[in-house]
Amino acid sequence: MTKSILFLGGTGVISAASVSRAIELGHDVTVLNRGESRVRPLPDAVRRLTADLRDPASVREAVGDAEFDVVAEFLAFTPEHVQADVDLFEGRVGQYVFISSASAYQTPPSRLPVTESTPLRNPFWQYSRDKIACEDLLVGAYRDRGFPATIVRPSHTYDRTLLPTSGGWTDIARMRVGKPVIVHGDGTSLWTITHTRDFAVGFAGLLGNPYAVGDTFHITGDHAPTWNQIYGWLGEAAGVEPVLAHVSSETIAAAHPELGPGLIGDKAHSMVFDNSKVKALVPEFATTVPFWEGAAEMIAWHDAHPESQVVDAELDAAFDRLVG
Repeated sequence: MTKSILFLGGTGVISAASVSRAIELGHDVTVLNRGESRVRPLPDAVRRLTADLRDPASVREAVGDAEFDVVAEFLAFTPEHVQADVDLFEGRVGQYVFISSASAYQTPPSRLPVTESTPLRNPFWQYSRDKIACEDLLVGAYRDRGFPATIVRPSHTYDRTLLPTSGGWTDIARMRVGKPVIVHGDGTSLWTITHTRDFAVGFAGLLGNPYAVGDTFHITGDHAPTWNQIYGWLGEAAGVEPVLAHVSSETIAAAHPELGPGLIGDKAHSMVFDNSKVKALVPEFATTVPFWEGAAEMIAWHDAHPESQVVDAELDAAFDRLVG
């Protein structure tokens, strides 16, 4: 059945592929954002609304009195953002789908694989704690008033534009000139990494599904290589054999504090997930793009877009000091 779906966001790393998948499934899709993205253009079939999601009045004006079967929120990061959505859409939406984060899970996890019942606690990263607070608000709204919330927790999801390493393009540039690249820990921790096209299959399959209302799902795929493998496949795609320098996450964070929360609060720990819950509702969801293929996509895209090849001089210098 065709569903009317409003995406809040829709041109980001995760959301763009989900918009395309919803169109493929025959849904009536509307995207509301600032209309500024040129990297991931929207499909022609999408209806476009322009507003600033941080300005509830502009969103209310853009939406008008429209009702939707599904509202999918990709750009809410604090309880205030979510509360604005609840105030606007309560009583006029069949399902509200909130993008949370798998970084909200207990960090480090006490056992693997992580399931949806794994406790939520991340003392290292404010971003994750804010996502937990958003979830708490929605769970309360569902319990108290039946607000039709579904919570989705992606883990590390990428497309061809988003390099997964701490240094981004700076790491690739270092590889290509023979400089060591910094890998946190000993590089053997397992890291679940999911292509956005695979995520989109699971996500779109939950939209308008009555069994998903009031429930929580992570959508992460089953591909969990080591960080040594991730850096190695990127090097192979870049045409070099990278020189890996292993440094503790704590030392990296001390040398470049901006990297600390994302490392110590997320990437430093092995994260492997049990996806049986989402697969029970969306049996077609599977990992179809392993990272060695994703890495080739990334390097090819960056090589074709010189403007994306930005080396962070400050970070590059910090890496030099770490290996010096």
